[in-house]
Amino acid sequence: MSERIALVTGVSRRIGIGAAVARALAADGWRLLLTGLPAYDDAQPYGGDPDGVPALLAELGGDTGYLPADLLDPAAPAELVAEAVRRHGRLDAVVAVHAYGTHTRLGTLDAAEIDRHLLVNVRATLLLAEAFAAAFAVERGGRLVLFSSGQRLGPMPGELAYAVSKAAVENLTVQLSPLLMPKGITVNCVNPGPTDTGYADPERLAGVARLFPGGRWGTPEDAARLVRFLCSADADWITGQVIDSEGGFQRHR
Repeated sequence: MSERIALVTGVSRRIGIGAAVARALAADGWRLLLTGLPAYDDAQPYGGDPDGVPALLAELGGDTGYLPADLLDPAAPAELVAEAVRRHGRLDAVVAVHAYGTHTRLGTLDAAEIDRHLLVNVRATLLLAEAFAAAFAVERGGRLVLFSSGQRLGPMPGELAYAVSKAAVENLTVQLSPLLMPKGITVNCVNPGPTDTGYADPERLAGVARLFPGGRWGTPEDAARLVRFLCSADADWITGQVIDSEGGFQRHR
């Protein structure tokens, strides 16, 4: 493939995993359409990155595009895929880094908030997969890379809706891979473990770091390197896998 086109979701803050994935793919010569919802991060306790998208686009240069999208909109996934094809004539990879997550504890659950998690994390991902499969026009080399947070490895009592929705994404990997491999598309899911994207306070950073044998959190670049491999020709025979790339994180210690 002389030219490869990727759609990367969940791109907003420069310190985020989505931005790191964009940098890694761009370094390999991929042409990119990025998407995200900066207003979501702006509303979080850790705060957004007002200059993040323009600065990232300037950093990447070339014809990297950005299209804001709210994945609560059921039409958004298909529109993003169609826009990537309109701009570049094809689409070879979708890397779904996006996530919706808030505190949802037993005893305080709200139906609408549960729905938002399921719609953004599960429905939008499934619709992205369907639109990508329909648009994919070559015999092989397609890549669908999803993201979870290792929910099957341990409980997340403070984020029940997020945990359940991301566990569903891991199962989507198993369900979609045999359907898309005959179309030439591999499907894999990355669990990057706790990743320092600037959301944790110093006390939490120090406490969780002790659970890593290497004494540090994962970085966005750690996750991006795995995505870079999964999108390469070397990963052509890998599909249906949930890959725990979390530095030996000892969540049960």
